[in-house]
Amino acid sequence: MGVTLRFVADQLVAPTDNDLAHASGDLLQALIASAPRGCDVAAIAPSGDEHLASSFSGLREVQPIGLARRELAASWPLGIAGTVGGGLIHSASLMAPLVRHDRANRGDQTVVTLWDYDAWESKSSISKTQRLWTRAMLKRAAKHADAIVVPTFALAAKLHDLHGFGERIRVIAGAAPSHFVVTSDNAARLRDLNIPASFVVVPVDRVPEEDIADALAGAAGGVTAERDVVVVGAAEGAEPRIAELAAAVGIPERHIHVRGVLDAPDRAAVMAKADVAVFAGSRVAWPWRIIEALRLGIPVVATDSAVHREVIGDGGMLGANADLKDAVAHAVGAEGERLRVLSNDRGRAYSWQSAAEQVWQLHAEL
Repeated sequence: MGVTLRFVADQLVAPTDNDLAHASGDLLQALIASAPRGCDVAAIAPSGDEHLASSFSGLREVQPIGLARRELAASWPLGIAGTVGGGLIHSASLMAPLVRHDRANRGDQTVVTLWDYDAWESKSSISKTQRLWTRAMLKRAAKHADAIVVPTFALAAKLHDLHGFGERIRVIAGAAPSHFVVTSDNAARLRDLNIPASFVVVPVDRVPEEDIADALAGAAGGVTAERDVVVVGAAEGAEPRIAELAAAVGIPERHIHVRGVLDAPDRAAVMAKADVAVFAGSRVAWPWRIIEALRLGIPVVATDSAVHREVIGDGGMLGANADLKDAVAHAVGAEGERLRVLSNDRGRAYSWQSAAEQVWQLHAEL
């Protein structure tokens, strides 16, 4: 008798977070491709999944829930699972039917994923509603999840020390989106975005203001008459404030270019053109943009934090916030080519295929 792993596909039907939606899709396809003999993959989906089955080659079936994602997100924290429970269930987030089940006798398993600790540590990067929902779902996971997947050992340490998961924690890193590549129309994308010829890039998606300020202070080390700073991922309406922060650290107005949230092809076009990417802060969160920079082989300069040490390793330059400016100056100079090689090598360590194989191994061990 075959084994079916059912994947919670809410982000593929009604996405609430672009990074999580891309991760869900890439992990699902990789799980299908790496399924052991006698195993296959199905999807659990809220209403509105008309194209899901045809979007993933090899998907056994789509099990409809009959509720829209909003209603599902409201009912599952209350322990209302309906007819969804049972069998092997895997979620790329905390969105899962976390209820009492029988793993010992029936083989039922529920595994969830937590990508960051923002609901407890970073109020400015997450809404109050999402913060409360995440906290409620993690409490249910502590009671009912057979395992919880996190992308870093830094986050695993938080869960182990503060939330009582014991030996149920498994570290499985994520990767860049499969479609995060430089396309043939790259030059046209850069022209449309009005991107300068030479620049330092500062990604700021969900980054607290104090970390943006520190990253800009570091980026100032790369500014010359011919090299600017490009900020990507700015929240709507944040442009004037970011310009103020840039001016405060000595970046002239003519050298700062602020762009909003970009889709993956545009973001890849901009980041691939950058001389160096700068990241500041110590959030215990999976650094999506750093992974993208490493995938493109861009020199990376970042704050020396637990997550950055773990994820970047020797693939970039790490230092205290006060030292980032000097590090950037080195990265755009003689160290540039060496850092590109190191970044590219480190980027190869992260793949959705590897993540999927580890997920299958986890369920086999359970």
